[in-house]
Amino acid sequence: MAATLSVATSVMANSGNSVSGICVIDDAGREVCLDAPARRIVALSPGVTELLYAAGAGEHLVGAVSFSDYPAEATELPRVGSYDRLDMEALLALEPDLVVAWAGGNPREQVDRLPRLGLPVFFSDAGDFAAIASSLERFGALAGSEAVADEAASTLRQQVAALRAQHADAAPVPVFYQVWEQPLMTVNGEHWISQALSLCGGENLFAAEAPLVPRIGVEAVLARDPEAIITGGMGKPDSTWLEAWRDYPEMTAVRRDNLFFVDPDLVQRATPRLLEGTRALCARLESALERR
Repeated sequence: MAATLSVATSVMANSGNSVSGICVIDDAGREVCLDAPARRIVALSPGVTELLYAAGAGEHLVGAVSFSDYPAEATELPRVGSYDRLDMEALLALEPDLVVAWAGGNPREQVDRLPRLGLPVFFSDAGDFAAIASSLERFGALAGSEAVADEAASTLRQQVAALRAQHADAAPVPVFYQVWEQPLMTVNGEHWISQALSLCGGENLFAAEAPLVPRIGVEAVLARDPEAIITGGMGKPDSTWLEAWRDYPEMTAVRRDNLFFVDPDLVQRATPRLLEGTRALCARLESALERR
């Protein structure tokens, strides 16, 4: 669920000088306040990095974690470790005035040290299109790039609404989305990939599982008999995972050749590019319908 956008600008008298204050609510429900727009931002996940660029804050990014590779400029940023193990020395050396953390993935014990060291931390956990749009607006407020951010958020909302209307009457297609092979992993109904599939008429066969990214067995997939299997593989057009399912020719997805690949960067990061990924998912499901 998208966090409510809360941006406040206050003017305080201080010996005749005015100081602007910016406050937003992050995805952990915390109020994050800056005296002025951030000019030295460190992003602690590839998705957060991408969101900040989309919000027009890219010129103020001074550091990011490994695998922050979009847009191309992000590859030139100094690295502060990986999303699951931060290099605190490198991070602090950059002297950030704002750190944007990934609420669901960064090591909490490391991130919790940052406020004690005087660094403002915004916890980001965009989980659907509404949250992505809200994140853009809040990042724009924090970085002083509201014009770019607000336009990007508005465009995203409009395009999602158009895509939803386009597929409103789509016939349902039972789908298994494969995140990983060993162990075999998928997504539940709360994950943005599942929500993207639903927008296209896809029915996630593992939507009711409790974990966001549940581990399952091959037998569970066979028992549910998906009409389509979709995967992003290991990050490149590689059909290895899909070809393995051909060992089960009795399964509907195999019998109808509904084994589909999508670019994982477009669907496995909650960023504006998820819209492009959703269009790709919709195209795969349309192919499945044509093969009925």
